[in-house]
Amino acid sequence: MSSFGRGKMKMRLRKPVLVLLFLTVVAPIALYTDRLATFSSFSTYEFIQEPSKLSLHRDVRPLNLHPQELSASQEPFDDVYLENLARSIQHPDGERSRKTRKLNEESKRQNDNPIRQVVTLEELAENKENDKLKATQTETKKEGKSIEPAKTKSKKADEHVLTDTRVKYLKDQLIRARVYLSLSATRTNTQFIKELRLRMKELQRALGDATKDADLPKNANEKLKAMEQTLAKGKQIQDDCTAVVKKLRAIIHSTEEQLRVHKKQALFLTHLTAKTVPKGLHCLPLRLSTEYYSLDSSAQQFPNQEKLHHPNLFHYALFSDNVLATAVVVNSTVSNAKDPSKHVFHIVTDRLNYAAMRMWFLANPAGEATIQVENIEEFTWLNASYSPVLKQLGSQNMIDYYFKTRKSESDSNLKFRNPKYLSIMNHLRFYLAEIFPKLSKVVFLDDDIVVQKDLSGLWSIDLKGKVIGAVETCGENFHRFDRYLNFSNPLIATNFNPRACGWAYGMNVFDLEEWRKQNITQVYHSWQKLNNERQLWKLGTLPPGLITFWKRVYPLERTWHVLGLGYNPSVSHREIEKAAVIHYNGNLKPWLEIGIPKFRGYWNRFLDYDQAYMRDCNMSP
Repeated sequence: MSSFGRGKMKMRLRKPVLVLLFLTVVAPIALYTDRLATFSSFSTYEFIQEPSKLSLHRDVRPLNLHPQELSASQEPFDDVYLENLARSIQHPDGERSRKTRKLNEESKRQNDNPIRQVVTLEELAENKENDKLKATQTETKKEGKSIEPAKTKSKKADEHVLTDTRVKYLKDQLIRARVYLSLSATRTNTQFIKELRLRMKELQRALGDATKDADLPKNANEKLKAMEQTLAKGKQIQDDCTAVVKKLRAIIHSTEEQLRVHKKQALFLTHLTAKTVPKGLHCLPLRLSTEYYSLDSSAQQFPNQEKLHHPNLFHYALFSDNVLATAVVVNSTVSNAKDPSKHVFHIVTDRLNYAAMRMWFLANPAGEATIQVENIEEFTWLNASYSPVLKQLGSQNMIDYYFKTRKSESDSNLKFRNPKYLSIMNHLRFYLAEIFPKLSKVVFLDDDIVVQKDLSGLWSIDLKGKVIGAVETCGENFHRFDRYLNFSNPLIATNFNPRACGWAYGMNVFDLEEWRKQNITQVYHSWQKLNNERQLWKLGTLPPGLITFWKRVYPLERTWHVLGLGYNPSVSHREIEKAAVIHYNGNLKPWLEIGIPKFRGYWNRFLDYDQAYMRDCNMSP
């Protein structure tokens, strides 16, 4: 064969060889690279975490109240996974595939080697982002500014805000564990229940009283992971979501019921604590009484008794069985008086505290002020035949109301069942004209008040024919008439306005001459007779006071009398400082441990805890 024939034959064989080479070498490489690009677009999303991490998220999502906080409770290396996950979620799958192919094409043009195309797309994207970040930092440095990576900022912000993430997650784990303990499918697996109880004890020990992550022990993460593995076993045993949801609802209902019961118990205990006598206050009158009866009769008398009925002096009425509280009222009034010699205090107490009250003021004279202490037992005119309220308080119906054990609670408000309402001491304010027949004007003071300014200006106020001067309490809805009176009763509905403004006992000016002219005591008696079965109001002195002095109240300026220090911690310091009298009305009295701490100082400053009787009874601020 000629050379021309052989050359022609080689040309014919070369084309099939090139085609075969393309099919066996080049095409697979190109096809593999394209498939790899498509695969990379979702691999970073689907295989972003370990299988254990994925199961953790699925388990936690229905239970964790703060799922967005889960990332902070994981180990530090999870930040890398979460960062990549956030980057992949920013773009939809279609857009991500398009950008991936574009990067592949660019890399293919830049490098002739096809194997180079296998470079991870995430690396290319990350390098591109790093280049942009470096360029931005370079430009910022040229301008004289500094910038931190966004990742660092967000991480620091998360660390600052989410300081209790792991604590919350540990509590969530305990809730999940309780659910598995109660499910029928897991209860039958004794080995799992035993392991779960052990993990719960470990977790509770690690959690302790921690309120933030910094309080947790170093092994808290180990306990968390161990519990997570146990819970994963429980999920395999019980995978019925409906049963878990039902159990969680039952737990919520049970927790709400327990909360309601605890609130009711707390309210009852608060009322009980408010009406009990602390050890120091029990000791003090005993020591004072013992000392009083050891005195000679001449030493038991107060000076300046000729001033008791002087019409030009400033007379105060205090009705109390609390020696220490009465001492604060007198001390604070005298300390702020411009002329203490013009102030006269008429104190009425019960038989048990009569000697102690007298001994206190004999041992601690109130400066130039005049003191009178009377025993309510000496008011022989105040008896059941004269006073309807005394007759009611001694009735079997009233005694049963307070002391008979009953399964059902008829009154929603526990304060109406306060036994103090059985004492006539609480109702003496309605007999001022009879107690002080020779006086024309008197200021009534409760024993839970503190005087901060001179009160002599109260006697110069013209009440304009009204019987009582008082500070109105219209600011709150619960201080209006419909809060205290039963407007479903026609007798109340036809005589009073339910939206009428209430007023406050505690510091009140009484014009006793107008009292006698308008026969206020008889008005009070008539309404008390109508309320024999407690159909018009429950108990207490403010409801009958609102009725008795209806349209007979002269409103005083609010700065004379500020209330709420015994129940409202939000009373402002500025309001207190401007007040002439501050009132600890409510259960949180300043002489009790449950008193509001920030208000106790206004009361304590008028007591001398170094006094002998106070030291003997171990009393301190």
